[in-house]
Amino acid sequence: MPDLPRLKPDPIPRIHPVAEYAATGELADTYERTKTGFGVPWMGVVAMAFAHYPTFFGTLWSGFEPLAGSREFVEACGALRARAEEAALQLEPSPLVGDLADLGYAKREVEEIRALNEVFSHGNMPYLMIATAARLLLEGHALGDGGSTSPFEGRRGPSNENRLSLMEAHHVDAPTAALYDDIKATLGLPFVNTDYRAFARWPSYFSLAWRELAKKVPTDAYEAQLAEVHDFAVEQMRALPNPGDLTSEKLIRAAQQDGAADEITEVVRLFQRLLPGLVVNVAFLRHQLGTDA
Repeated sequence: MPDLPRLKPDPIPRIHPVAEYAATGELADTYERTKTGFGVPWMGVVAMAFAHYPTFFGTLWSGFEPLAGSREFVEACGALRARAEEAALQLEPSPLVGDLADLGYAKREVEEIRALNEVFSHGNMPYLMIATAARLLLEGHALGDGGSTSPFEGRRGPSNENRLSLMEAHHVDAPTAALYDDIKATLGLPFVNTDYRAFARWPSYFSLAWRELAKKVPTDAYEAQLAEVHDFAVEQMRALPNPGDLTSEKLIRAAQQDGAADEITEVVRLFQRLLPGLVVNVAFLRHQLGTDA
């Protein structure tokens, strides 16, 4: 078992994400490189929260980028996704397609939800991996040896287009606002992840899907599956090469230069804990939709 226990910061640290529209100059370039390197159309809240600490985030990404474009990293993310999918199936999600049809959802609409889910099912994995690397290094652990990597050839994910339509808290009606409050209370988080704000584009679908998922969250079975996904991510990250020579000393020094080493460590711990839950939750939502509308 990895020697990195799954921790929940207490108290939960405040986060200060730097939104994509607010990023300029070097940070805007880093955001574009992050999306390209991960093959995703959006900046995850985790990376935007890290970006509040410019020296830390710049050091983390410059050391991680050579790995992100490698075949080895893509394969590790694929293995992590398979483990998350297995965990979700163990929680026995119920099929929702019939219920959605009763609500009036056409096959095309269900396919659109599936397509959006696929964006997150792919894209959350590299974000979990970089958060895991950051925590390992900040807590004094080493990544793999320098090693060599081979470039990944081909399409990274389902879409690199920035086409996400997010239902922000100030956009939604009272029932969806209440749903957002329930998500935060159930998951113990001060914010609603991008994924959920995207799924809320279909409020009747997402309310139905969340209602079942929320019942799983307080169970021992749910926590056991998240712990296994967490440990698997740590094992995958530590087994990868380290072509960018990203070291504990370098990242700790960068956090210190930002004048917030302890704060950064708590923020990293927050995301490294929540992301295994997010990847399992998104897989759960995907299995609710099955494969045939």
